[in-house]
Amino acid sequence: MRQDEISPAVGSKKSRKRVGRGDGSGHGTYCGRGVKGQKSRSGFSQKRGFEGGQLPLIKRLPRKRGFTNIFKVEYSLVNLEALNRFESGSEVTPDRLLEAGVIKSLGRPVKILARGDIAHPLSVKANRFSAAAKAKIEAVGGTVEETGHAAESS
Repeated sequence: MRQDEISPAVGSKKSRKRVGRGDGSGHGTYCGRGVKGQKSRSGFSQKRGFEGGQLPLIKRLPRKRGFTNIFKVEYSLVNLEALNRFESGSEVTPDRLLEAGVIKSLGRPVKILARGDIAHPLSVKANRFSAAAKAKIEAVGGTVEETGHAAESS
């Protein structure tokens, strides 16, 4: 056997498809793309999961992607350590928190969280309290008043 006698196995070599070279070639006119439509255009590429403009499955399943809960309540969070700036026995309301610069606006309901410690008794009024925050305020002799908000009342 000589090197010039070696040839590839039958069927292993295939000439490439030359499209647009006349109807006699079998790949003329539409060049194997069919007639009209999105896939027949030049530069066509399709994103993964594209369903022809229909809302894709991945966006129809909220647990996978693309879900926004329109009923979610966003709170202005205030930790107990921030309440130490108020004098002993004073009443702390969302308005007072805004004046002191603890919260940025009254557009969101206020929730008091238990991070840090409270040094003296205060009368605190807010929309929500964590259970631990409520316990810490009452432990130093303060009072807690939960006002709730419009989205909750029913």
